[in-house]
Amino acid sequence: MRLLHTSDWHLGQTLHNYERHYEHQQFLDWLLDTLEQQQADALLIAGDIFDNANPSAASQRQFYQFLRAARERVPHLNLIVIAGNHDSPGRLEAPAPLLEAHGTRVIGHVPRLADGSIDVGAMVLPLTDRSGAVQAWCLAVPFLRPADVPRPEGQSSSADPYLAGIALLYRQALEQALACRSAGQPILAMGHCHMVDGQMSEDSERRIVIGGTEMLPAGIFGPDISYAALGHLHLAQSVGQQRHIRYCGSPLPLSFAEIGYQHQVLQIDLEGSALGEITPLPVPRAVPLLRVPPRPAPLAEVLQQLAALAPQAAPAECQPLLEVRVLLDAPEPGLRAKVEAALEGKAVRLAKIETTSAARNGAAEAAALTLDQLERMQPDEIFRQLYRQRYDQDAPPEQLSAFAELLLP
Repeated sequence: MRLLHTSDWHLGQTLHNYERHYEHQQFLDWLLDTLEQQQADALLIAGDIFDNANPSAASQRQFYQFLRAARERVPHLNLIVIAGNHDSPGRLEAPAPLLEAHGTRVIGHVPRLADGSIDVGAMVLPLTDRSGAVQAWCLAVPFLRPADVPRPEGQSSSADPYLAGIALLYRQALEQALACRSAGQPILAMGHCHMVDGQMSEDSERRIVIGGTEMLPAGIFGPDISYAALGHLHLAQSVGQQRHIRYCGSPLPLSFAEIGYQHQVLQIDLEGSALGEITPLPVPRAVPLLRVPPRPAPLAEVLQQLAALAPQAAPAECQPLLEVRVLLDAPEPGLRAKVEAALEGKAVRLAKIETTSAARNGAAEAAALTLDQLERMQPDEIFRQLYRQRYDQDAPPEQLSAFAELLLP
């Protein structure tokens, strides 16, 4: 069988107030072409389909139009969708009866029986070939919250009940799949989770649980699992040096911190129950994300680089999104106006101005005050100290005078 593994679409996302509907549509159109060209047997979408739990009508329409088109262009395609931590499980599952009639199976919640027990069998889904014969089994496990997992009996008091419950749920689903499969049929697993040693991207990934207890060990996907298709982390990576446990990564850079690596979908070829070739399929970037300069620089140098950008005629939705990075040694009240003047006539969209200073380093962070210390300080003292931490010099008299005016009743 040939599978495509994707996740973390975040349909409806805006980047610093710029809509990204066009970029998402370009990706979905490319994915439709890829499914048809590669003659995939299954598409596994491992969560975070939408950017928030209440997606716009346009984002939902975009998603459902894709599912319909995928089935029309590849009639034998198995489509399996699980919810991520950004998704609303109920909203995602609401059209499931209609979607299932067209070959899409959606697992948003952990399904339960009438007595409240977990219906493990409902998360163990068969994958079929062009003839309709079952060729593989998939453990489709959505993002798990503490209330979703079973309570292991007789566990050590030192064991984390959440992690132990997740491990138990996957073990129960695997036992169900082992009982269902015939000789030579592979078992796949899907999950939306944070694995131990998984590398997060800056700025765009939401911590699932505060602290580190949400991180799962690679051993949760043992040798009976031919491939584990994971979502949540936006950087494509294998887990724990295990070739068969993979994050495919997001198809678009979801923050400027993500522009330095290739976004992709993974193509997985199975040879019977054995994992064959894993092929990254690079996703074309429809709209460039630019950082000018690549590292923060003094304002004069930044303005020079911005003025040197070549003017290009392009529709607004295709214009690059730009982050400007400025190194300051003092406040610059007219900063945005100067940046916008340098960009006059340039076919770019100014998304963000990031300012830093040489003084903002680890030492400054170490000097952070406690709440008790802050309570004993006057506002002007706090202002002076923060100014020195940021710019490594005393606040000038005109700044102190302006701040004093703000404090006047």
